[in-house]
Amino acid sequence: MQEPGASSNSSWGELFTGKQAIASLILSGGIALHAVNTYISATMLPSITADIGGLDYYAWNTSLFILAAILSAAILSAAVAGKVLQRIGARKSFFFAGLVFMTGSGLAAIAPNMAIMLLGRSVQGAGGGLIFTFCYSMIAFMYPERLWSRAFALLSGTWGITTLFGPAIGGIFAELGVWRAGFGVLVPITILYIIVTLSLLPKHQEQSGSVHPTPVGQLGLLAGSVLVLSVTSVFEEASWSILGFILSVAMILLLMKREQKASTRLFPKGALDWGSPLFFVFASMALLILCVNTEFFMPFYLQKLFAVSPLWAGYIAATVSIGWASMEVYSARFTDQAMRRAVNIGPFLMALGLITLAIVLPTGTEGNIMVLTVVTLALICIGAGIGIGWPHLGVFALHLTPDDDKENAASALATVQTFAVAFGTALAGLIANSTGFNSTDGTAGIANSAFWLFSSFAVFAVLGIFSARKITNLHANADLKEAEAHF
Repeated sequence: MQEPGASSNSSWGELFTGKQAIASLILSGGIALHAVNTYISATMLPSITADIGGLDYYAWNTSLFILAAILSAAILSAAVAGKVLQRIGARKSFFFAGLVFMTGSGLAAIAPNMAIMLLGRSVQGAGGGLIFTFCYSMIAFMYPERLWSRAFALLSGTWGITTLFGPAIGGIFAELGVWRAGFGVLVPITILYIIVTLSLLPKHQEQSGSVHPTPVGQLGLLAGSVLVLSVTSVFEEASWSILGFILSVAMILLLMKREQKASTRLFPKGALDWGSPLFFVFASMALLILCVNTEFFMPFYLQKLFAVSPLWAGYIAATVSIGWASMEVYSARFTDQAMRRAVNIGPFLMALGLITLAIVLPTGTEGNIMVLTVVTLALICIGAGIGIGWPHLGVFALHLTPDDDKENAASALATVQTFAVAFGTALAGLIANSTGFNSTDGTAGIANSAFWLFSSFAVFAVLGIFSARKITNLHANADLKEAEAHF
């Protein structure tokens, strides 16, 4: 068996030649569409709430969007994505997902109030979740195993670099005072993507395998943990925040227990068994994504605390993506010891960036270039922290999963990423709202929320350090067959 992360017999050029070129175009395009839309509202939300109201539901714009992505992906594809692609064909799968996504974009563009805006964002999330999950699920089908590491780097690197454009595009439309066009422009772009998939994906449909029942119980617990955090984040009282967090964690623990005994699982066997190699792989991925979601609040803090324009706030916040994408492309070629170092370094970089932001952001000095430079470097550091080890974690997950469960593993990678985004955003909203985010008495409350938000998430980065250490120690001291024996 090939060692995870090994790519010495592959090259980036292979991803863009022959059949791999078509796969790379469609899969990276789908990831880009979902990624841009995930973050496009970040820089537009101050303008949106000023126009149609709903500041208390600020974080819901992303948490509900991602929650819908999790639900749609899990119900229609996360547990059976490979079989869905086989039974109804890739063309129909991507066409349906694109149609749902386009409908949500149109609703958000015409929203007269926050309720309709949240409905539109939820529909967008449903379509985007399907596209996202189908793209990840097709890696094992459309690329040879020796290209898996580079394929993961391509897709997650695409996610990272296109999130650069999401806040930037949103900032441009906010700056021009036409935030509705920021959602409306996604309609023709989605139509173009649908045309491309209909033209390039194969016509035939393979009839293979049987579709397993949807793991409704686990799915309900997964979504419920996010929903509880989102609902309690509206209340400013600390008691509600504590209660919401406790209930959310309890649901996650119950999910882990249920997955161990369920006949139909949402994740590969062993993924939620405490102490298993696969558990630490997924835990590391979730913790990294969780921490990076603090970026969602950066445009707000920059505009309110530093009087930065929406456009520049978007560009500064998007530097996370620069660190993410550039480091990921660089590290995809790593093998053996260099790969293990990369996985270990990532959480350290994230912790450093988050602690720096917790210290610097509350100063809120208008027009201080030095402080803004430090903020930018901290954001790049956070992005580099996730990018340097991410492609290797994805390959670890596939290699540590038995062959008969690999379809579930590929889908679970998307589920973990979308869940971590939703949970992270909801938790960030809960912490921010309970520490002064909605304060109307100057900037003191907002500065206080910035401190608590970034210092709290630094704790998760520290947990990521220990999780990464577990994975790399396993890889250094035993071969993959011994690792799989833990199952």
